[in-house]
Amino acid sequence: MGIEEYGGGQGPQPDVLVVTTNDVPGYRVKQVVGEVFGLTVRSRHLGSQIGAGLKSMIGGELKGLTKTLVETRNQAMERLVEQARARGANGVLAFRFDVTEASDVGTEVCAYGTAVVMVKE
Repeated sequence: MGIEEYGGGQGPQPDVLVVTTNDVPGYRVKQVVGEVFGLTVRSRHLGSQIGAGLKSMIGGELKGLTKTLVETRNQAMERLVEQARARGANGVLAFRFDVTEASDVGTEVCAYGTAVVMVKE
């Protein structure tokens, strides 16, 4: 798995800028649209569960589970951006992820933040 498969985030010049900060230098918040989130729940397939169980005995990274979690987080973020865009926002401030186990059947990932309309100063 190459380095590009371990990350996520936005490409250059996104139409909806997502940041973890409460403001963006050079921009002013013109309107707060409100909370937005993107949610996904992924189950783990049997092969990765068995591999993870074996790997946990000898130690090391669980690459299959890492890749699944990266894909899951990216999907949650894409859904957050779609929701912000649909509500007329061009930014999401205070962006965060929340990850929980969903009844032992999978992993729930929620990407959330505050959708805003920003203008360049």
